[in-house]
Amino acid sequence: AFGLRGAPRGPNTAPERAPKEPALRSAEEPPEARPCPTSSPFLSSGPVAVALFGEIDRRLREAFGDPERPRFDPLELLVRTILSQNTSDRNRDRAYEALRARFPKLEEVAAAPVEEVAAALRPAGMHHQRARRLQEVLRRILAERGELSLSFLEALPPKEAEAWLLSLPGVGKKTAYIVLLFAFGHERFPVDTHIARVTQRLGLWNGRGDPHEALAPLIPRGRAYPLHLNLIRLGREYCRPRNPRCSRCPLRTLCAYAQKEEG
Repeated sequence: AFGLRGAPRGPNTAPERAPKEPALRSAEEPPEARPCPTSSPFLSSGPVAVALFGEIDRRLREAFGDPERPRFDPLELLVRTILSQNTSDRNRDRAYEALRARFPKLEEVAAAPVEEVAAALRPAGMHHQRARRLQEVLRRILAERGELSLSFLEALPPKEAEAWLLSLPGVGKKTAYIVLLFAFGHERFPVDTHIARVTQRLGLWNGRGDPHEALAPLIPRGRAYPLHLNLIRLGREYCRPRNPRCSRCPLRTLCAYAQKEEG
């Protein structure tokens, strides 16, 4: 789920009490994780759902093409992804740019007073919590690896790399999968707000349980990366939370929700 920029957070040791902020949602918590009212004939984990996902991939490739696939530094990507929680892409990017302008090296972020990190992250909102969590993650990596780098994960089997990322404080499947997919090219399928909404409306996920586990068996081999980005694009441009553009959607004939909307 990923607009291909990202976000961080960190710990709090401020001498004065920070203002109370709303809870920062875990990265693994699926946005819009509510049952979808549609009753699609394709709601299945069997061959029908697999075939449907293949057709979805084909149509999205025809509509949008395959996105470019640059490689990302895994640590920078982790920081950006952490910052992206519960905020817009614009605010996330503003916070990241302010953070790196104030602290050119991530080692400086780990060592800085938490209130200074929080001040840099103010554009993203909930900046005290983000600062605490970001510093907690960076310090854990430093303590376990002796340096701030995630390059070692490339040599690990994907399941081991995933388990290591999930052991970091506040890192859930969505964040871990983004790092594994975008930085290392492993076949993982992160589920963000847009993908959760689109797959519910298509009847591929019923809104209950873990969408990562529900959708992973349905992804055509080698297609996790383009499908992830193309479904996000579909969710932003057509399958919007309000006023979806069902009549123009390239998936409208596959979607019970669209057929219901069109009467």
